[in-house]
Amino acid sequence: MNGSEIIAYLSILYHGDWTKIMDALHQKKRIDPDDAMRTLSKCKSSFVTLLDDEYPSALREMARPPICLFYRGRLSLISDYAKCVSMVGSRDASPYGLSVATYLARSAAEGGYAVVSGLATGIDTAVAEGCIDFGKHVAVLGNGLDYYYPRDNRDLQRRLAGGCGLVISEYPDEAEPTQKTFPARNRIIAGLSKGTLLVEAKKHSGSMITAAFALEFNRELAAVPYRTEDESVCNQIIKEGGTMIETKEDLLFWLDSKNII
Repeated sequence: MNGSEIIAYLSILYHGDWTKIMDALHQKKRIDPDDAMRTLSKCKSSFVTLLDDEYPSALREMARPPICLFYRGRLSLISDYAKCVSMVGSRDASPYGLSVATYLARSAAEGGYAVVSGLATGIDTAVAEGCIDFGKHVAVLGNGLDYYYPRDNRDLQRRLAGGCGLVISEYPDEAEPTQKTFPARNRIIAGLSKGTLLVEAKKHSGSMITAAFALEFNRELAAVPYRTEDESVCNQIIKEGGTMIETKEDLLFWLDSKNII
């Protein structure tokens, strides 16, 4: 067995738990090669680990980089973080937010950028629908790739996995989502991209966790302005220095600007 296979086996054995995997590596846990290879042979997904050249370099900068990424689809979409943008927002999105998310995701894909999101309901789904026909969507899941959450996005997830984009997770195929896996997933969404765009977000939401990770990783933040009477933090982000995005031209100018590479 090579080092990458050992890491993938431990990731499956410990259900993607970062701490347990690292402890096993540091303690040089004894591994039965035959059992490990049987386990890996049952894995339906491809995988890439920190030891592999194909591992996305942007994630290596993180304090807790995912040790192993299981994936289906086109891994090349995340090979260059300067050509990726994350778009996130509320699950309980307004019609306006959904429309803008679809429009801006399509605009980014037409401009040659891969669009990274979480494939949740609301804004994430609108983002996927906006760019999937261009083959430019990257869905980062908080569960294994054999698990569909939400179930309404089963067809989207299958299309991405089949080559219309990329589906990735640090959790093995059959792992179910938990309260811990979604915040962990958000750090990957932020880390893969040169900038994160909040389309519509509320206080104390998962989108704000992603925004916090983006700042921690020295990425840029942008936001779509929203009505002042509604509970959206997008306007506050703009006031505090985030870039305001309203149009396709705004988005591409922001993404093409050298100061956020």
